[in-house]
Amino acid sequence: MNARTRKDLTGYVFIAPWLLGFLTFTAWPFVRSAYLSFTRYDIVRPARWIGAANYRSLITNDDTFRNACWVTVKFASVAVPLGIVAGVSLALLLNANVRGITVYRTVFFLPSIVPTVATTAIFMWILNPKIGLVNGLLEKFGIVGPAWLTDPKWALWSLVMMGLWGVGNSMVIYLAGLKDIPTYLYEAAIVDGAGAWTRLTRVTLPMLTPVIFFNLVMGVIGTFQYFTQAYIMTKGGPEDSTRFYALYLFDRAWRYADMGYASAMAWILFIAIMAVTGLLFKTQKKWVHYGG
Repeated sequence: MNARTRKDLTGYVFIAPWLLGFLTFTAWPFVRSAYLSFTRYDIVRPARWIGAANYRSLITNDDTFRNACWVTVKFASVAVPLGIVAGVSLALLLNANVRGITVYRTVFFLPSIVPTVATTAIFMWILNPKIGLVNGLLEKFGIVGPAWLTDPKWALWSLVMMGLWGVGNSMVIYLAGLKDIPTYLYEAAIVDGAGAWTRLTRVTLPMLTPVIFFNLVMGVIGTFQYFTQAYIMTKGGPEDSTRFYALYLFDRAWRYADMGYASAMAWILFIAIMAVTGLLFKTQKKWVHYGG
């Protein structure tokens, strides 16, 4: 055995635990779910092949599935752009050279590292229609606040509003992008007589588009899999107004033990995410500007 072979073998031995874990807990379940999506399987009895019946039922007969798709798309179409605007705006504000700016950055970043369950529990109190902080503040101005989480008209938008709480996570990424913009571009713009608004729209935002694109892709993927907050706060109600796709998938799998049906839903979600992500990558050539 030569030195090169020994070196390669040593490397394979070191990565073997990760490879074994990947094959056991990721690759095999991935392949297995594809098979189960064509079966009727309830965990108790062996899987029975039924072909594309699960997919046909989802597309043609399941009104809850269609509602879950619509709720998820509606949430993503509002929450993702709003999160990007809020993150970029906050990063621009916190990019200023003022005294104590690091403290402000820390304060706005801290909420994003609070565990999701803890944040959700806090917001269940904040949005409580009787004793909540939001309705309490509105009452001081003579406004009767809605029943945020129990009103079908407001429940989804309450979750959108709660999503802004963790915008500090993307804000840090935008800040890093702002710091990476060459200063000579601003100097040249000032020499040419560009004002603050022109520098923002013609220098800052175009140079920040790679970072915006990254957060856009990650935001879309995240919202398509939105689950924890809705599960804890609303359980999909009221009147299925917050029954997100991932929440309905969870119910089919673990509440109704319909693993074959849930596997079909998981593959539809996977294909949808891949399609939307591919579309975003296809459009980036028109609006994402790389410095090089």
